[in-house]
Amino acid sequence: MGRKLLTEHINVEGIETLDVYRKHGGYRSVEKALKTMTPEEVVEEVKKSGLRGRGGAGFPTGLKWSFLAKPEGVPRHLVCNADESEPGTFKDRQLMSKLPHLLIEGMITGSYALGANTSYIYIRGELLYVLRILEKAIAEAYAAGFLGKNILGSGYDLDLYVHPGGGAYICGEETALLESLEGKRGNPRNKPPFPAVQGLWARPTVVNNVESIAAVPVIVNEGGDEYAKIGVGKSTGTKLISACGHLKQPGIYEIELGLPVEEFIYSDEYCGGIWKGRELKAVVAGGSSVPILPKELILKTAAGENRLMTYESLSDGGFVTGTMLGSGGFIAMDETTCIVRNTWNFSRFYHHESCGQCSPCREGTGWMEKVLHRLEHGHGRMEDIDLLVSVAKQIEGNTICPLGEAAAWPVAAAVRHFRDEFEWHVTHSQQAAQPGAVYPGALVTV
Repeated sequence: MGRKLLTEHINVEGIETLDVYRKHGGYRSVEKALKTMTPEEVVEEVKKSGLRGRGGAGFPTGLKWSFLAKPEGVPRHLVCNADESEPGTFKDRQLMSKLPHLLIEGMITGSYALGANTSYIYIRGELLYVLRILEKAIAEAYAAGFLGKNILGSGYDLDLYVHPGGGAYICGEETALLESLEGKRGNPRNKPPFPAVQGLWARPTVVNNVESIAAVPVIVNEGGDEYAKIGVGKSTGTKLISACGHLKQPGIYEIELGLPVEEFIYSDEYCGGIWKGRELKAVVAGGSSVPILPKELILKTAAGENRLMTYESLSDGGFVTGTMLGSGGFIAMDETTCIVRNTWNFSRFYHHESCGQCSPCREGTGWMEKVLHRLEHGHGRMEDIDLLVSVAKQIEGNTICPLGEAAAWPVAAAVRHFRDEFEWHVTHSQQAAQPGAVYPGALVTV
């Protein structure tokens, strides 16, 4: 296996406690940053590392930090987005529950770099057990002098709070998260102004994912240049992948970016292949919001090159023949999977989670769910297939936040790559409507 930058000590007994975490090098980045570096130097190291946002968007973290406005006398904030809600993604909750001090260390070092004296971890409401773990670790950090006034005698002050949300998927969008954190309904804001200018309480704010912030201590300790040596091209460092579905060895894996997709699926070091001796049919590589790809396109690009676990390789070919790394929610589907049923299930989720603020998303997600329900339950028409594509196109690019695209892309990709299966649901409607029915073409080995 490749190097483990975040999870090297994750199975050490007691690593969730301050004492054990410190024995394994914990809080070195806080000591280094506060005693030997300026905030600007910390930002520069993160920029040199090439770290990209691990929550899904993949935007360069250091560049995002450099956009933060610094008006005189106005407080700034760092907010950790721990509202992990993407179907197929479950990596952040493991980081927080098993390595809470790693996230706290990243919050301290990142807050120092941004000049923030009050920062927040916004956590999904269902993860109350994780919230309690974080609050206990934060109390330990205060007691040890890593939080509060005059941290390590540096003159730098920081207060850190954990705030549970109500469990809304939409609050994974950074401006909806900020609205919720302010005590309002979690509706996304129009941009501009961007959070870096007017975020939490109209103050300059940076919102980063749990995994992104957890990587900051590694970068500060080892140096941005060293971090950038890991990976391929603009996909630097390691990435946590939530692997699930029809795999022999599902779980959370920390991989070096650049690992071939085929090796990740079939190697005994990682997922061990497809369960029950079956064939791979399709993969959703980055959580339910990214385009699904059939076996032949997830293992190889359209040009015949090996597909790699990188931002660039997975997106090779655009949405015609590619997909996205996203949040790393890797869902494998075997030959018994009904693509129409799976797509309908995703659509039900996005219709339920739409905040309703934008009519294309509010109405469009409902239409897609209804049409897919019709196809899956034996009442579909051939024109419904093109209707799905039409509705998806009318949603895409016409909403305040990306939830509309998150709902539209999976539907459009499913029709694009598995149109014959959708047509079979119309021509063999009674057979397709039976519980557990499988499109017979899927049983042919590719």
